[in-house]
Amino acid sequence: MLIIRYAMANLDVLLTKVTSAFLLPPLNLLLLILIGIFLLPQRPHFARRVFIVTGLLLYLFSTPLIVGSLRQCFETDPPLDPTATLPAADAIVVLSGGLYRKAPEYGGDTVNGYVLERLRYAARLYRLTEKPILVTGGSWREGVRPEAQAMKESLEQDFHIPVQWVEDQSRNTSENARLSAAILQHHGVHTIYLVTHALHMPRAQAAFERVGLHVVPAPTFFAVRDKITILQFLP
Repeated sequence: MLIIRYAMANLDVLLTKVTSAFLLPPLNLLLLILIGIFLLPQRPHFARRVFIVTGLLLYLFSTPLIVGSLRQCFETDPPLDPTATLPAADAIVVLSGGLYRKAPEYGGDTVNGYVLERLRYAARLYRLTEKPILVTGGSWREGVRPEAQAMKESLEQDFHIPVQWVEDQSRNTSENARLSAAILQHHGVHTIYLVTHALHMPRAQAAFERVGLHVVPAPTFFAVRDKITILQFLP
């Protein structure tokens, strides 16, 4: 019953996750393999072509060179120039990205490495601007610690950076934007530095601008290539 209640309460989130899983590697490629197996008795030549193409795609999408190149295609917002005067904004908003559940060395749930990359850059941005910080991210199911609370704890304890506002009810980027905007606009904040991964920034920026906030993109963790070596071709 608990699983059914959770599924009904989070149906939109579940549908989004399931749809994206089917459309993206590796699941879409594994489905192609199943199609090839199904067609093998009736259309063996076509099935073999499916296996060859799928195998090639699995290899390509497993190599750092291809994955890095694809990431760069979607990282359309440039980083903020640390040597120049930053564009003006009223606050810093940091998006959640997951928990490190039941971390034994921390005695419970804490932020995962993905979120730490965002928090580290938010801390740097705070030291450059001294603008108040809002962290946003709720809980993915009942009884699990909201991600924003873990983010606040990490910023304050690990980076010694104060957190002004905590939005801990959202479950996805759209809700991050809507619920954060309600808090910020209530306090007269209309322009924000938005901190998230460079790959995620276009979608996140669009979500926050739809709710009436002016966004100064502050992306982090870019796909940076030094030089091509043989290791870049190894899965």
